[in-house]
Formats: sequence, structure tokens, C-alpha cells
Amino acid sequence: MKHIDEKLSELTRRLEVEYIAKTKKSRELYEKSLKYMPAGVSYALRYMSPHPLYIVRAKGTRVYDVDGNEYVDFWMGHGVQLLGHLHPVVVEAVKRVLEIGSHIGFEHPYVVEYIEFLTKIIPGVEMVRFTNSGTEANMYAVRLARAYTRRKYIVKVEGGWHGGYDGLHKAVTYPYVKPESSGLLDEAILYTLIVPYNDLDALEDVLRKYEVAAFIVEPVMGAAGCLESEPGYLRGVKKLTEEYGALLVFDEVITGFRLALGGAQEYYSVKADIVVLGKAISGGIGAIGAVTARSDIMELMDHLKHPEPFMRVFHGGTYVANPMSIIAGHALVKYLYENRYLYEESNRLWSEFRSRVQKACEENSVECWTTGATSLSGIHFTNKRPRTAREVYEARWSRLVERALHLYSRIHGVVYMSERVVHYLPSLIHSREDIEKLLDITVSFIEDLGKLANT
Repeated sequence: MKHIDEKLSELTRRLEVEYIAKTKKSRELYEKSLKYMPAGVSYALRYMSPHPLYIVRAKGTRVYDVDGNEYVDFWMGHGVQLLGHLHPVVVEAVKRVLEIGSHIGFEHPYVVEYIEFLTKIIPGVEMVRFTNSGTEANMYAVRLARAYTRRKYIVKVEGGWHGGYDGLHKAVTYPYVKPESSGLLDEAILYTLIVPYNDLDALEDVLRKYEVAAFIVEPVMGAAGCLESEPGYLRGVKKLTEEYGALLVFDEVITGFRLALGGAQEYYSVKADIVVLGKAISGGIGAIGAVTARSDIMELMDHLKHPEPFMRVFHGGTYVANPMSIIAGHALVKYLYENRYLYEESNRLWSEFRSRVQKACEENSVECWTTGATSLSGIHFTNKRPRTAREVYEARWSRLVERALHLYSRIHGVVYMSERVVHYLPSLIHSREDIEKLLDITVSFIEDLGKLANT
């Protein structure tokens, strides 16, 4: 292992020199940014070594940096842009909004139209409240679950990412033992319990021992590198939560409208009690999230039925359900509804991508594994196929390979996040040519890895 890491360190140094020469203006902007923002970035996730790219425009499946370099984008605004950047249907919706008012502050008919449509296409959803982010939506989902069940404990998956809300900001980063943030009180996560992904026995053990209000899970784990649920896992989760009186919450901020029009519930044929949405629900315009559920759960937010604050779950926000996000989001989801063939084509291409990368790993004697479902795809340089977030890190055979591939990809005209875990959140309109380019770069890197290991 020391042998390969030494060679990867040398490779990374060479790649950094090439990257710096190609992105001089980005480097200048980063050096200026260090004075005004912590670490020089607006969000730690957007940092990439030795300096981030500064993108000046985006269109379709491409982004362009300040140095004039063009990249095929497999990150799509953190997975927001399901139809690519500036899709005509979304652009037209935004133009319409600018004739109406970008933020009104009163109720408007557009939110009613959108919610009515969502209740028709998302299984089990009867009521919706919009939020300003997926983080907020998860916060309200936890409050609803506790109010509905009158229980304290929330169970989440080790390595699961549900935003920055205190109550779920636990066991996100390996080795999952330290607080996830400075300033996060132990008391804030005292009633948050952790179980491994794809482990029904561990979940049942916790449900048996504690009065659990809800189990919250990403149907496909995003931040862990697009780990798919094993056959029968989500069905087993549903059965256990029902048996022990806990609510099942699907965090579909990533998987919503991506796995299928009706999200993971449709794709896996498993109904959750509460579904949290975000990202694509706004059409890529503005910050938005949503908490959705059956009426008997959502009515706990009803201030008319529950006039005293302590009797209901608070929900609100200045920009909640602003016309910009609502009209653009409705336009995008309606387009997906009318063009479901996009799912079939995208799923076929990405399944082929994962298969061909896996074959390249085997042919070059490189231990790596592809994971994912539909378009969500990850690559793991581990000595076995990971089924939990812990295995993603503990089964790694190198500490440098992910960063080297990230640099290699950038230099050759492909971008994604992050340097820690190789995973892609592409659009549904990435073409075969786009994916072939990613495949060529990835396979070339794997071939170089094979040569490094044998010299």
C-alpha cells in the first residue's frame, strides 16, 4: 500500500502542475477569495485542491470557467439540474415569473397548482408544505414525526447526509465518532441514534430498545458515493417501522424525481410515511425544499385546528413557496411527466457506464467497484464492494486515489464533486457522447493505476 501511495503522490504532483497552468485565472480568484471567505469558498464542498474552479456560465451539460476551459458537468448544481443547465422549459417559466413578481409574500394560485400536481404523481402524498431548503424540510419532518408519535428518538443511517440541521447532524463523516460541527451541543443530538445502512438487524435492535419516533433514510445514499439499497432492504425497513410504531421518512432530496417521476417510492414500490424533497423540485431556480405526507400527519401544522403553538408544529419562512421556485419547479416536473422516456434512456446509459467501468477494473487488476441506481453512480477503490458508508472508507486500499482521479478528470474536461468520494449526480439529458467521454477518462485512469501497481 505504501508503494502505490508513493506513486500516486508523484502522479498527483504532476497533475497539479498541469492543472495550475490550465486554470491561472481561477487561481488568482481563489487567492483573492481567501481574504473574504473562510477557506476562500462559499461552501466547503466546493473546494477542490489545489484551488477550486471558478465557473462563469453553464448551458446544457457543459460549464465554462474563467480561463475559457469547457467541461462536461456531472455534478449539475449539486444534482439540481435534472434537465441540464438553462433548459428551455425552465427558462420560459422564469420569464413568465418576471412578469408576475419574483416574490409576492401572499398566497398565490401557482403554489396550489403545483401541489395538486405533486399529490397526483408522488405515491401516498396528500399534503405539502414548501421550505427554503432540504435541510429545513428534514427539520420539519423530524418535528412532525415526534409530534405525531409523541416519542423522542430519531434513527438515522451512519454516513447519511440530511443537511445541517442539528438533530440530524451526527455520524456524517468517517469515523462517525466526533461531533459533526463545532458549536453543536451534545444535547441537540442526544436523542439521535445511528445504525448502518443495509442492516435490518441493527435497525430492529434499536427499534426494540427505544421509543423511536422515526427512521430517516436516503433510499440511495448520496454522500457515501451513491450506495444502493440491497434487495428487500427498504421493504424490510417499512415492515419494521410499522411493527414498532415508528414513522418511515424518505429523504428524497437527491432521489426525488430522479429514480422515477414518483421518486424512490415508485422505483422501489415502498411507501414512506413522510417524504422530504429538495434540489430538482425548484427546477434549479432558487432555494427550496418540501415536506410531504399523509393528511393526518401534515395537519399537525394546521394552526386553525391547533390554535395553541404548543399543540402544533411550526412552519414558516419569508421565501417559502415564492413564485420563482414554484413556477419553474412545476414546469420541470410537468415536462418530466410528459417525457418519461428520458428515464429509460438515462437509466440504460448509466447502467452501461457502471458495467463498463467495472469491467475495466477487472481487466486491469484494479480493485474498484461501481455502485448506484438509475443515473446515480459511484466508483469505490476498495477491496470489496461497499454496502455501508463505513465500508466505503475502511475498505479503501489507498488514501490518495480519489483525489488523483478528480484532478485527472478536471484536466481532461470533466467535473464532478467531490475529491473524497467519486460519485456523479448527472442530468437526465447527458448524451451517450457525454458519458463516453467520462468513460474514456475513467478507464484511462484505471489503466494507469494498473500500470502503477505493477511497476
